[in-house]
Amino acid sequence: MSNIYQHLPFHLPDECVDVLQSESGVRIERIVSQGHSTPANQWYEQIENEWVLVLQGSGVIEYENGEQITLNAGDYLYLPAHLKHRVASTVEDKHTIWLAVFWN
Repeated sequence: MSNIYQHLPFHLPDECVDVLQSESGVRIERIVSQGHSTPANQWYEQIENEWVLVLQGSGVIEYENGEQITLNAGDYLYLPAHLKHRVASTVEDKHTIWLAVFWN
């Protein structure tokens, strides 16, 4: 047994991505951010579908058309494959913990 809130990194120069489970075309990740964002003009355009849940903290997802969605603890979002998006910001004063599920 493991706990998603344990073994959090103390110092985060970069986002921390831990693969919790991966099999049969499905991958589950814990992503820990603190003041991180995707570099300006860089977009994720994944070949996988993604469902993401914020467990702690908050972050802003931005779409290529400029629309932004703020996710707080308990909020989740579905990002279909090939949808251009980026993390515009995450809070700086505490960890933002994301649970992300990817599948084909």
